[in-house]
Amino acid sequence: MASILERNKKVKTPKKTREDYAEDALYREVWEEVNNEKTMRFIRKYYRYMIAAALVILIAATAVNIGIRTHRANKIAVATNYENAVVNMDANALAAIGDNSNGAAGDLALFQSYLLDNDASKLDRLANNGATRDFRDLAKMHIANLRGDDMSATDLEKYLSSLDTKKSPYYYSSRLLIAQKYLAEGNRAAANKWLDKILSDKDAPAMISAAATTLK
Repeated sequence: MASILERNKKVKTPKKTREDYAEDALYREVWEEVNNEKTMRFIRKYYRYMIAAALVILIAATAVNIGIRTHRANKIAVATNYENAVVNMDANALAAIGDNSNGAAGDLALFQSYLLDNDASKLDRLANNGATRDFRDLAKMHIANLRGDDMSATDLEKYLSSLDTKKSPYYYSSRLLIAQKYLAEGNRAAANKWLDKILSDKDAPAMISAAATTLK
């Protein structure tokens, strides 16, 4: 209570004497020694774990750094090989890139290889194992056009069933192709079912709708 009253009266804090400073210094020295002793005991107790943790962090950081460099080097190598294969129109090199690369780049290389040598087995590989939907569905559309004459309309419809979703870029094209196949077989009722699906869809591309209208 006295200290509060003193503050309210704006009593000045008395200046420290030489003995006070000496006492503070001694207190700090003792405090530092106690802390140092505690720190040393902690280090002696856990130093093995600390060293192990430091090594783990160092190894992990090194591995990540090496992984990043290796990944970049592989990307550069693939890009260089791809450029050379395209310039030289080397179907075999493109096929090798397609088989050994991941993602859309590998799918593109394999499809370009097919365009150069017309090896339909590459379309089968792409349709079955392509990394991206776009190229898997593209390969299926090409296979349908290549082998459609040997398929019945129901077989073609079943083969292209995975494209019957708006997630596929060939959603409307595949529907039109199925309708055309049913018309070729003389099954107008089945063909009209597919044509009506196209014509009733306000999102259908204008060219597809126009073709469906003509066939209807």
